[in-house]
Amino acid sequence: MALTPFWQGRRVFVTGQTGFKGAWLCLWLERLGAQVTAVALPPVSTPSLYALAAPWPESHHMADIRDTGALTAQLAQSGADIVIHMAAQALVRPSYADPAETFSTNVMGTVSLLDAVRAAPAVQTVLVVTSDKVYANDGSGRAFVESDPLGGSDPYSSSKACTELVCRSYAKSFLKDRGVALATARAGNVIGGGDWAQDRLVPDFIRALEQGAPVELRYPQAVRPWQHVLEPLGGYLAYAQALAEGSALPEALNFGPDAQDFATVAELAEELGRGFGLDTAWTQAPGTWEAEAPMLTLDSTLAGEALGWRPCLNRAQTIEWTVAWYNAHREGADMREFTLRQIAAYEELSA
Repeated sequence: MALTPFWQGRRVFVTGQTGFKGAWLCLWLERLGAQVTAVALPPVSTPSLYALAAPWPESHHMADIRDTGALTAQLAQSGADIVIHMAAQALVRPSYADPAETFSTNVMGTVSLLDAVRAAPAVQTVLVVTSDKVYANDGSGRAFVESDPLGGSDPYSSSKACTELVCRSYAKSFLKDRGVALATARAGNVIGGGDWAQDRLVPDFIRALEQGAPVELRYPQAVRPWQHVLEPLGGYLAYAQALAEGSALPEALNFGPDAQDFATVAELAEELGRGFGLDTAWTQAPGTWEAEAPMLTLDSTLAGEALGWRPCLNRAQTIEWTVAWYNAHREGADMREFTLRQIAAYEELSA
């Protein structure tokens, strides 16, 4: 992906920079020479990649994306012509605990963002990041393609499917006539260094490791499309660039690993355990849990055809890079520099 010349000096507006994926993306954009303005709530975990990767420019703001007035002012002031919207309530289990907050953040937060775009004449390209969970999952095990029906029974998945519909409405009702390109990106389960969220496999594994215990898994046989965080982020950058350059593209694309890298939760935990030198990596979590899809995989053929995008790291490399990151953090390394080195290494692989 020839990203550097395009992004040099480009004004980019990002939401969700304090999250796991958002912090990686902002570091990458800064490395590419982009001028980033960003808006998000403060980090929800301690530690957080966002804190470890400081310093950040003054153009990073702490605010709620549902505050349309503040968001509109910040977007207008940024002069950005590209918007990448990543801010979200991004977890399934918290969506059961507080569905109203999940729908409010994910749906009305996107409405707020798109209303801000309507008031910002400089914006020409908008990429909204949703999820692999937007599809109506019939349990067949078939990898989803972009033309499959949207759905989602749990509040998180449903909120992301609703977000897709909001984007289609704003694109056709308001933005198309103004020449603004709006698309959505659907990625698989991302892992990598710097994630400390609750109820995600790698952060749960790291916390268990620090306590000297195996990680407890709710659904060890559930299959997911695991990929390193840089894989979809590279796809987002390529997608946004191609949209900005006027390419005719699908309105949504999947970004997931090759089929041979799909794996169960237990398999990934065991591979993490081997990476950290553990004899026993996981145990079955006791009790009953909120329902989750037993099988969820993506077909990313269309992203390859439309963008020339392809995954660059297989599952073994993804585990290796993730283990290396957390080991470096444990050893007191400069994690901003370490993260930037992994980005540079990924750029070489994807060139």
